[in-house]
Amino acid sequence: MNKPTVMFACVHNAGRSQMAAAWLRHLAGDRVRVLSGGSEPAARVNPIVVEAMDEIGIDLTQERPRAWSTEDIRSADVVVTMGCGDTCPIFPGRRYLDWEIDDPSGRSIAAVRAIRDEIESRVRRLIGDLDLATAASPE
Repeated sequence: MNKPTVMFACVHNAGRSQMAAAWLRHLAGDRVRVLSGGSEPAARVNPIVVEAMDEIGIDLTQERPRAWSTEDIRSADVVVTMGCGDTCPIFPGRRYLDWEIDDPSGRSIAAVRAIRDEIESRVRRLIGDLDLATAASPE
C-alpha cells in the first residue's frame, strides 16, 4: 500500500510549516508520510507557535527546525510551499501548492491562533484531495 508523502517547505521551518506538518500528522495519522523543512532553518520553533498548538492538544516542544533536502522534495508527492519563494526547487512529477499564509513571527498569540486555524482548514482540504483510500488507516 502506498502512502502519499507531503513536504511543507518554508524559510525558517519554525512556524507555518511546523504547524502544517503537525496538523497533517494529527489529522491523517499514519496514512500520510509528512516532511517539513526550511531553506534557512531557525534555531528553534517559534515559542508562540508552540503555545498556540499546545492550546489545541498538539505538542511541538520536541520539534526542531531542519533544512529541507533535495531528496525531501524529490520524494514528495505534494510539496506545499509557504513563503520560500524561489529557494524551493521544482522537480517534474510533483504537485506543488503555494499557501500564502501570514508568517507568525513577531505576531500576538491571537494572530497566531488565526494562522493556526487557517492552516488547519487548508490541511483538512489537502487531506480530502489526497488519495488515502489505499493508504494504511490509523488504528
